[in-house]
Amino acid sequence: MRVSVEGRLPAAGLVVSNHLSYLDILFFSSLFPCIFVSKSEVLSWPLFGILARCGGTIFVERGRGAVIDSVSRQITAALEAGIPVTLFPEGTSTDGGTVLRFFPALFEPAVEAGAVVVSSAVAYELDDGREVDMCYYGDISFAPHLFKALAHKAVHARIAFAEGGVRYRDRKTAASESREEVLAIRATLARHAPDSRVPGGAGRG
Repeated sequence: MRVSVEGRLPAAGLVVSNHLSYLDILFFSSLFPCIFVSKSEVLSWPLFGILARCGGTIFVERGRGAVIDSVSRQITAALEAGIPVTLFPEGTSTDGGTVLRFFPALFEPAVEAGAVVVSSAVAYELDDGREVDMCYYGDISFAPHLFKALAHKAVHARIAFAEGGVRYRDRKTAASESREEVLAIRATLARHAPDSRVPGGAGRG
């Protein structure tokens, strides 16, 4: 597996991206030091749960408002300390056919801290398959998916970053405008490998 980068790596701020697979985290973390925001279910995954905890990941337990407040405080603290925080605002991974709407709640810490929001996107290219083969979505089971992903001869993760970041005055604008920027970056990546795309956009709940 290898990763290539387009654009300047972010040194600070809230980094937002589309989300295709648990592998996204490994590739992003190989590029620059950052803290991730992830759903709490990741803690139960073999190996990845341990790596996520050791990496200082901020875990979100969905459906609990009080927990969101705690998560927001942790994100704010990281941003104010100058540590980049990487977030997948769709709240789930998809098959790559679309970018789901971004949830605004976790943009609030960036707004309050006056931190920039840096949009990015990830795409996968395979010599012996399609991008969707790497996507972890719907009812796919973790272990079988991981073994199939590792069985490919070569996997190329391409990650692109917007030029600079944007400071927003409210979280709804931050969510909607950064999503549009991610869509544009994603479309640019996809044009280089049109056969890797698939229709649809079902997320993993």
